[in-house]
Amino acid sequence: MGGEVAGNAILEIGDLKKEFGGLIAVDDVSFDVQRGEIFSIIGPNGAGKTTIFNLISGVLPTTDGEIKFEGDVINGLKPHVVAGLGLSRTFQNLQVFNNMTVLENVMVGRHLQSSYGMMSAGLRLPGGRREEKEIIDRSMEQLAYVGLDSMADVGASSLPFGQQRLLEIARAMATEPKLLMLDEPGAGLNRPEKEDLDALVRRIRDSGVTVLLVEHDMAFVMGIAERIIVLDYGEKIAEGTPEEIQSDPEVIAAYLGHEEIRVI
Repeated sequence: MGGEVAGNAILEIGDLKKEFGGLIAVDDVSFDVQRGEIFSIIGPNGAGKTTIFNLISGVLPTTDGEIKFEGDVINGLKPHVVAGLGLSRTFQNLQVFNNMTVLENVMVGRHLQSSYGMMSAGLRLPGGRREEKEIIDRSMEQLAYVGLDSMADVGASSLPFGQQRLLEIARAMATEPKLLMLDEPGAGLNRPEKEDLDALVRRIRDSGVTVLLVEHDMAFVMGIAERIIVLDYGEKIAEGTPEEIQSDPEVIAAYLGHEEIRVI
């Protein structure tokens, strides 16, 4: 294992590897994410960041290595099973259900925690009706959490881009995750929206949810992450605090160039 190995790790990545034909997208990457922290993965385009997210969440099978969540190996589990364990995510490219309302989008996430499921709700069985009300109530709470409760009955496709990003986070949070993975949540957002996103991510962390973040905006990352790993061509080249990462010669040479990265 690489990085800050401790008994309080919620996620442990050991020698993770992913090959696509002859291309090695992730090459023996190891790190640990501690409970209650905001941890970020950075690197240039093609470095393997989203691939690691896809491996952790079960979207892609691993070629080699081990993924442990709360001490249990989760390699090979389907995405809905991984989500049911308490590990939820958003995607780099928006995946909002445009033919549904804002509330219905969040309810989709909440149904993962339902014992009755959509069939019972559709048949209007007594237990299903009670649980459907609970799903609606909890989904509304998540919309209020991200500031979209007044838009509950609006079609999701009519939301501005920034609000669709928030909707994705609300849907992910509706699964009651222990670890939330955010893939480029700041992409396409203006500065005020990113400031709101910064505050939201901190609130999520303060509520007890660990956050694993992939983000290109270096000022955003350096201002919010407590620990960072840097990838380059699928390999981990550095790990540390924002201050350590900004002063690491290998990171500067491989990724940051000669630009000064300011903490917001």
